Amino acid sequence: MHIREKMIDALYCGILGDALGIPVGSSSGQQLALCAVKNMFGYGRWDQPEGTWSDDSSLTLCTMESLAKGYDLEDMGKTFCSWIFDGHWTSTGFVFDAGLTTFMALDRIRNDNTSARFSGCVDENDIGNGSLMRMLPAALYFASEPIESFLTAVHEISAITHAHPRAKLGCGIYSLLIRELLSGSDKTHAFESTIDLARDYYGHLEEFKGQFKYFEHILRPDFAFRAFEEIKSTGYIVETLEAGIWCLLNHSNAKEAILAAVQLGMDTDTTGMLAGGLTGLCYGLKDVPEVWLSSLARKPDIDTMIQNFVAVIMRKAIKVSL
Repeated sequence: MHIREKMIDALYCGILGDALGIPVGSSSGQQLALCAVKNMFGYGRWDQPEGTWSDDSSLTLCTMESLAKGYDLEDMGKTFCSWIFDGHWTSTGFVFDAGLTTFMALDRIRNDNTSARFSGCVDENDIGNGSLMRMLPAALYFASEPIESFLTAVHEISAITHAHPRAKLGCGIYSLLIRELLSGSDKTHAFESTIDLARDYYGHLEEFKGQFKYFEHILRPDFAFRAFEEIKSTGYIVETLEAGIWCLLNHSNAKEAILAAVQLGMDTDTTGMLAGGLTGLCYGLKDVPEVWLSSLARKPDIDTMIQNFVAVIMRKAIKVSL
């Protein structure tokens, strides 16, 4: 699969994972074991139509829109503000799902005129997955950069809302895995390489030394062999990251990985977003039902944004190679 198609499919699969997870958000794994999600449907937890997507996709699309104009952290922060305060890039015309940490950070930008470089929350309570869920386009955009500038950008983009070192480290691990998958590595090699890269890069940085213990399970080569019952899918960045990577490593197509992510319960939309993005890079859309894609809210707008964004990345990669 050509690198262009890999990026396009990953972005679609991420949004599909979000939309599939929305109706059953906050349901427990035990509840979903009794009534498994098998197809796209609507009018669940948020009482929204089939194909509705959440803040995960909204902020992913906002990230794409901003990066398509070039990397400008202040522009990205303002674009995020347009989403939460004005309904920009929402599936319904209004925001129905937003995290407190994200709201507090964006409120500083909009109402206190704080720079996006200093708006993020740094408290121990601010280690949710609200920056992780929107990191796919950033990882794709900066993938051709040297690892230092690649991860610096990932950390900066996370820190618009989530500036705690654990949040930045989680986004870094996820982005390194995206980078390895995009390069053509099979998922096992990509995962093993990600572990090595993360340990090498973060191991000598004082800011992150105390955070490695929280990612102990992910940074083990045998992580894929953990049982389904051991995987949690909460709003905590470490557990969301574990769930998304586990679904990648234990499934052989995007459809099954996304459904497994949703089946874990709790933060189903974000886990679906992560698993979808990763498996979209690996397997593409070939096993994904066409009806899932056609049911997405604002699909023509999504089509245009994804095509434009990926075209920008391809032009950027050509310039870097010259």
